[in-house]
Amino acid sequence: MRLVLQLVARLLLIVVLCLGAATVWATFDAYRSVDRATAASAQRVAQALQALYWRELLLRSSRAREHLLPVPDWRTLETMKLISPGVCVEFQPAAAFEKPLCGQSEGLGKAPPHWFVAVVPTYLGSHAEVIRPISPRAAAAGTVVATPDAAAAVSLAWEYIHNVIDVALLMAAAIALLASIAIAHALAPARAIVTALQRMARGQYRTKLPRFRSMELAMIGSAVGELGGRLEEATEQRAALTRRLIEIRDDERRALARELHDEFGQNLSAILAFANTIETASTKDKNGTAIAQDARMISQATHHLMASLRDALGRLRNPLPEELGLEASLVNLVDSWRSHSAARPTIQLDLRGDLTDISGPAATTAYRVAQECLTNALRHGAAREISLRIERHAGQHDALLIRVEDDGGGDATRVAQSAGFGLTGIRERVTAAGGSLSILPARHGLSVAATIPLAA
Repeated sequence: MRLVLQLVARLLLIVVLCLGAATVWATFDAYRSVDRATAASAQRVAQALQALYWRELLLRSSRAREHLLPVPDWRTLETMKLISPGVCVEFQPAAAFEKPLCGQSEGLGKAPPHWFVAVVPTYLGSHAEVIRPISPRAAAAGTVVATPDAAAAVSLAWEYIHNVIDVALLMAAAIALLASIAIAHALAPARAIVTALQRMARGQYRTKLPRFRSMELAMIGSAVGELGGRLEEATEQRAALTRRLIEIRDDERRALARELHDEFGQNLSAILAFANTIETASTKDKNGTAIAQDARMISQATHHLMASLRDALGRLRNPLPEELGLEASLVNLVDSWRSHSAARPTIQLDLRGDLTDISGPAATTAYRVAQECLTNALRHGAAREISLRIERHAGQHDALLIRVEDDGGGDATRVAQSAGFGLTGIRERVTAAGGSLSILPARHGLSVAATIPLAA
């Protein structure tokens, strides 16, 4: 899962939790606000009746104080305005047949659902009535009793929650949207870092990153740049060491070829000459038929050893590209394999592009890769058809592509993991040239492809 989506999902989870907490708080505050409204209504009505009480006391001083209230004019519209919706107020001691004076509780909003009506009072409890004296200095003046209406209280709480939650939802949506945009913008440079790492994986170590405003991303970008520089230096050092090892190995091969030619070649020639002399002398003697036959067998074995020695010397000496050029040496290589036996598989050579100016290490590497791949396909497989394709990709990225495919079966994974000297050698050569080597399954066999940059 992408990091941006993970952060946005976590942000949405936090928003949902905060919204849930706000809903719980709004429910509790709205439900308990009825208690505050009840107390406020009782206080306001008590203060209004206190003024009436002292007025009646001054105007009707002959009456007993406990009979001054209530007076008819306390149940007026002005008194109704002092009572909050959903609250009923009555005077104590109440007169006969006197009903409480209630605030307007209709039209408070939509009726709450049944589950809300059942859950809220159960967990938050019921409302208590509020008692306020008319006058603290005159206890006989009576008291005001304010009682909240339970149904109206729940309706008020539901309406309040609706208003608060609507605003909270809009704010949560705005916060989630803006924060998501901010997170995406802040993490946008990470794509450039990933792209740089992917280029480094393909061998493009010197990948320049843009300057990041974030200190953390700037540190990561600097670390990636330093890593790329170190990888490039290490790759160049490894390539130089590999080239030096290949040069040393080629020198040893040439020295070994000289030793074989000078020592084994001369000795085999001498053995062949002695065998011919023995055979010639034995033919003149009637009793030397067996000796002549042995001499001929020695001659045949010597010829076979000399042929094997010539083949080994051809492989040990400098490759043909240094003498004939890459194109002619590849044609000669294929022709030599074709001429070994008529039972050999069909070898198709496909040369594309201009190969005339390819020389030096690139030509040597290309020839060695083609030679080793053909050798493996012919000696270790049961191929009936082998395709050797050499193609030059000219342009900005001038490179040489060598591809050898056969229909002899084989396990590409096992061959790719093989530690044989042949494959190890061409891997080293291709790596030293700055190229790449891949071994993949073909339609009926294996496909070995090597890319050699000509600018290296």
